[in-house]
Amino acid sequence: MAEKSELASNLPARTIASEAPIPFARPGNLAAIIGRIEQAIDEETAGLRNDTSYDLKASNARKSRYLYELTRAMKGGSEAEFLEQHREGLTRLRQKLARNEAAILAHLNAVNEVATLLKNAIQRSEADGTYSALEFGWARA
Repeated sequence: MAEKSELASNLPARTIASEAPIPFARPGNLAAIIGRIEQAIDEETAGLRNDTSYDLKASNARKSRYLYELTRAMKGGSEAEFLEQHREGLTRLRQKLARNEAAILAHLNAVNEVATLLKNAIQRSEADGTYSALEFGWARA
């Protein structure tokens, strides 16, 4: 078995990271990632509005993957520099997210209404009047 010193001699020398933030090496990649996020948001918004069989789980997975890519691409960079370089794309994304939020809220409200209708229908079908307030004369007219 080789000793530690022999193994260490084959490794590259360690470098000390500087204190200053590293400038973004590939600003175009960040723009591409923002573009993919915008596209995913647009697809989800259209899917929620127009397609009753839209796969929301797959859409969420795609958005999570793109946000992870964005986080990794920004690592080591300055947030202020990122905001400055991508202000237009971020403004567009914020507007698309607002429209997407409205579509999601409408979808959730529709789901809630359907759930309430189903709950009421089940309660009516299970109620045979045996223990209702009308049977005991407690119902108010």
